[in-house]
Amino acid sequence: MFDKAKDMYKLQKQARKIKKELKNTHIEAEHEGVIVTINGEQEVVKIEISDEALQNKKKLEDSLLKATNKAVKRSQQIGAEMMKDIMGDLSLPGMG
Repeated sequence: MFDKAKDMYKLQKQARKIKKELKNTHIEAEHEGVIVTINGEQEVVKIEISDEALQNKKKLEDSLLKATNKAVKRSQQIGAEMMKDIMGDLSLPGMG
């Protein structure tokens, strides 16, 4: 019983470490002159818009949407990979 509690504590500690790493990880995605940068916690950090992208409002809106979605998807992949490393051989009762 104490071994499982110790394992859970270790897992929580590793998850906190990963969360900190994700906050400091920046993911950049570009679409037609719009660059969106988010961190691993999926917070938008920066948006860059080229002069050309400013010429067409509808195209700009589309580019913002697509660049943001690309960045979010990539951050989810990165987060999943990081979590997979610590969750790999963990077997919780009722989870398998």
